[in-house]
Amino acid sequence: EVQLQASGGGLVQAGGSLRLSCAASGFTFDDYAIGWFRQAPEQAREGVSCISLSDGHTYYTDSVKGRFTISSDNAKNTVYLQMNSLKPEDTAVYYCAAERHPTSSSCLNLYRMHFWGQGTQVTVSS
Repeated sequence: EVQLQASGGGLVQAGGSLRLSCAASGFTFDDYAIGWFRQAPEQAREGVSCISLSDGHTYYTDSVKGRFTISSDNAKNTVYLQMNSLKPEDTAVYYCAAERHPTSSSCLNLYRMHFWGQGTQVTVSS
């Protein structure tokens, strides 16, 4: 059974940092990419960042470049999203998801995801 467990959300002041974790199980890690997506109230879900687990290539949406860093610990089957210099507009529910056999930046496309974890709330106060 494929499981993705997201954790690490919370309340932080603008300019602060949080680290999200996505613990994965039930599939061959190297065949997948893991993406982080977010959804703010009354807004569409969007891709934030993703990483190809076979070659380590990373991708970011423009609004988080230079502030967020995605990484993976394949031995622990866990992907992390380090979020620095947080802004109120980063407030959303963050989800991790897995894409089988990704190509280039396809892991930023939510419609390419095969499995989803539950969300974790990130709230950035001004």
